[in-house]
Parts: sequence; structure tokens; C-alpha cells
Amino acid sequence: MANATKHPPIITDIKSLLSYQRKKHILTFIYGFMFGFIVFTVFLAYNPSPQSSAPLFSNIFNSITTLSTTNSSSLDFSSKLSPVLSYFFPNSTQTNTNTSYNTNQTQKKDLGGDKVGNFSPNKTISEAPESQLVNDQTQNQDLGDKVGVLNTNQSVVLAPKSPVMVNQNQTVHSVPNSSAGKQNVNGDVNEESDKLVKNLINCDLFHGEWVRDDSYPLYKPGSCSLIDEQFNCYLNGRPDKGFQQMKWKPRGCTLPRLDGGHMLELLRGKRLVFVGDSLNRNMWESLICILRNSVQDQSKVYEASGQHHFRSGAFYSFVFKDYNCTVEFFVSPFLVQEWEASEQNGSNKETLRLDKIETSADKYKSADVLIFNTGHWWTHPKTSEGRDYYQEGTHIYPELDAIEAFRKAVTTWSRWVDANVNPLKTLVLFRGYSASHFSGGQWNSGGQCDHETEPIRNETYLDAYPPMMRVLEKVLRNMNTKVSFLNITRLTDYRKDAHPSIYRKQKLSEAEKQSPLRFQDCSHWCLPGVPDAWNELLYAELLIKQQQQTRL
Repeated sequence: MANATKHPPIITDIKSLLSYQRKKHILTFIYGFMFGFIVFTVFLAYNPSPQSSAPLFSNIFNSITTLSTTNSSSLDFSSKLSPVLSYFFPNSTQTNTNTSYNTNQTQKKDLGGDKVGNFSPNKTISEAPESQLVNDQTQNQDLGDKVGVLNTNQSVVLAPKSPVMVNQNQTVHSVPNSSAGKQNVNGDVNEESDKLVKNLINCDLFHGEWVRDDSYPLYKPGSCSLIDEQFNCYLNGRPDKGFQQMKWKPRGCTLPRLDGGHMLELLRGKRLVFVGDSLNRNMWESLICILRNSVQDQSKVYEASGQHHFRSGAFYSFVFKDYNCTVEFFVSPFLVQEWEASEQNGSNKETLRLDKIETSADKYKSADVLIFNTGHWWTHPKTSEGRDYYQEGTHIYPELDAIEAFRKAVTTWSRWVDANVNPLKTLVLFRGYSASHFSGGQWNSGGQCDHETEPIRNETYLDAYPPMMRVLEKVLRNMNTKVSFLNITRLTDYRKDAHPSIYRKQKLSEAEKQSPLRFQDCSHWCLPGVPDAWNELLYAELLIKQQQQTRL
């Protein structure tokens, strides 16, 4: 009774009800909090913004991935865990430009013709300091296949044995004055490379104009002691320099500037051979100077037989020892054999065997790059008149048109190439006819060009395309072997200003001293000069070939 009086039944019932309601509210709060936490967590996990509002999760994940890439003992675990984590935390896998390469990681990369970088003028490529190579990393790279297509005034800083690697997370820095600033080179380099080389393939490299470029010539006048006196206009006292500062610019694309060190890498372990007349020697000497001036230790560049003058011999070979490559020249003005036929009175008669390839052919048929030419000797009196000079078998033609004789000779050459040169190994090129600019006579009759200091600007003043070159083009089209035709006839026809003229030698004979203007060279070219542009065209062909090889 006392308890009943102290706590009436109604009060006891109210207390029980309040206790039940309190428990219900507590449970509701707990369940609501848990549901909200789960929703908030899912929101953070699937938030697509790169500036995520979940730095905690990003930082945690970045810490996990950083540890997994730098700690070799956790590499396997990280590789298994990362797909799961990336599913729940997709934004936490952003590339970090400071990521280091893995310790003891082995890289074997083919930086082939498709690795072409298109950089702005005056841009220098250098390794990004953010992308650091960890010690003990092994690099096995074929530098011979690394290709860079450059614009005017552009230079590439490439260490011969430690090349710049264009890779993800690696940046390309311009020189301080470059307006382009800093570029990021990512996985789209291949696409850009393909585009650049495709532009070269689809571009008519031989129709364009000469433009002034103060960054030329490719090597300093007077810096190459290997230039023959005949081509060394600087040494022979030519006073003007403008003809050296001209660059050939095709209409539809930009011709890559020839980087000598880069070209040597393309030629590493290979033979490049010129075969032809003194105009091919002009081109050969130009290339020797360009390549030699790009080598740090020039004592490791030498002519194999120790020769220093290159006009009297039939064969020369320059060795680039550090690159295990040679750049050679075989003298063959007609590409077919100069012959002596016996006459009935016992004397010998000079003839030209249109049906026999020249005698040195077996010595260079296995070369990696072959550049042929013939042309100027077909304009000399004996060949142009064609009387009792051309021979096939035992038959000597009493008279034969020089163009027809030329067709027979280059057909013989083409058949030899098809039968003896492996097109899977050897790049074959034929350089076209180089224009002459004699005024008031020919090479042997007082022709002159010493007063010319500017190129032709109006193409209407160019000569007609030589019939010999039309014949050559037809022969090349009918060959089984693909031959790249360096059709330099038109681009040389503009350059009446760039011949040695009276600056072809220092010591004149008595006759030359009496009439110095009568003895001029308006066929060959000063060096540095026009043949440097021919070698830039050759360089472009090597880039194209390298690109095509990487696609096989």
C-alpha cells in the first residue's frame, strides 16, 4: 500500500512509455547517422572533379600508390590492389610529374622514325629536371632510329650516348627566349610524328623558293679543311656571303634542318655511298663537312687511305669511327664503262659501253644508302656529238643521238640495280641534273657568272626542264626497285649566284692571269652553299625511310 501510494499506477505507465520513446529516438539517430555517413562516403568516392573535395581520400591513395612505386617489396601487392582502389577512387590515379622511374627498371625502346618531335623555332630539347632517372636503371635504345623533324633555326641537344627520352611525365623545355614556353610531350608524340613525316611524304619537296635564313650556313665558312680548292670560295677570296644564307623552302611543307649528329645516329653502323661525277663529289664533300663539324673529336673522322685531296682518285671513303659508319664516293661520270676498242690499224679508240655497268659496282652494291648521278658529261662535245663514240657489244655507232645514248646507259644502270641491290636493305636515290649558269659562252668558251650575287626570283626566267631528266624519270618508273628521285634541277636553276665563278682557285696559270674572266666555273657550287640543301633533302629521305621501317 505504501508503494502504491508512493508511485501510483498511472505514473509508472508514463515512465515506461517515455523510456520506450527514448530508446526509439536513439536507434533512429544511430541508423540515420550511419546512412548519412555511407551516402557522404560514396559521394566523395565518385566525385569526378580533379579538385576533389576529398583530399583525405586522395592523399591516402596517393600515399599508397607512391609507396607502391618506390618500394620494390610492395610492387606485387600494389599491382593487385590498384584495380580495386581505382574502381572506388578513380580520381586518385592522376599522373604526378615528379614520379621517378622504378629502381632497376629495364627499358628497351625503339625511338624510330615515328618518334618525330615538332618544336617551335629556336627550341632546344632538354631533359626535364622533374623526371629523374633512378640509379641502376638500364637503357637499351637504338639511337640510330631516333628521328627529330625540326623547323628553321631549331636545334636539338642530344647527347650521343645518352639521348633525350620523350616519354610520359617528361617535359620539353625551350630555350629561355622561346615564346612557346614549356611543352608537355605525352603519348600523342607518335601521332604528331606520323603527321610530320606524312607531310614530308605527301609534299613536293622540289617546288618552292629560296628564303633568307641568317642561321645558315650549316657549318661556318672556313671551318672545314676538307673542301677542295675548286669549291672553297671562302678560301679563294670571294667577298660576298649572302649566297650562303639561303634555305630551300618547299611550298607545301618545311624541310627539316639537317642535324649532323642526328644524321650520324641514323647512319650508325652503315655505309652511305655516292656514285657519279664531280657534282656528286660536290655533294659528298658538303655532307662530310656537315657531319664532321658535328663530331666532338674530329681526329676520329678521317679518309680511310689518308688522302686530303679528292680530285685525282677513283674512290674515297671517310670513316666516322665513333659511329662505325663510312661516307664514300666512287667516281663514275656516266655510270657505265668508259672503254677502249681496238681498231684495225692496231690503235685503241675511246668509246662508251652503253651496255656495261661501271667497273666498281660490285664494291658498293651492298651499301645501306646509295646516291647516284650522271648528267654533265653528257653535254661535253664528244658525248653530245655522238660520232663513233657509243658502243654496244662489238658494235660502235657511227652516230647516235646523245639523249638516246643516255637512255640506253641509265637503262643498263637500272637493270643492274634491279638485279644486284637488295631494296629491303638499301635505300637507293638518284640525284637529278644540276643547272649551270654560263653567260656569253660555255664552260670551255668564256662563259661567265662572276657578276651574279642574287638568285633568280621570277620563275619565268628559269630554263626549260632538260630532256635527259624526262628520260630518266621514265626509266625510274619502269624499275622494280623503288628509287627516290632527288629532282634538284629546278631548285638549282634559281641559284645563278652560288657558283665559284672566278673564285675557283688561288694560283692562276699564266693564261688565266692574262684573262681571268675567261676561266670561270659556273657548273659546280661554292661550299658552304647549294649542295648543303641537297643533303637536307637526303636527310628528309632518311627520316621517311626510318618512319616506314618502323611500320613494317
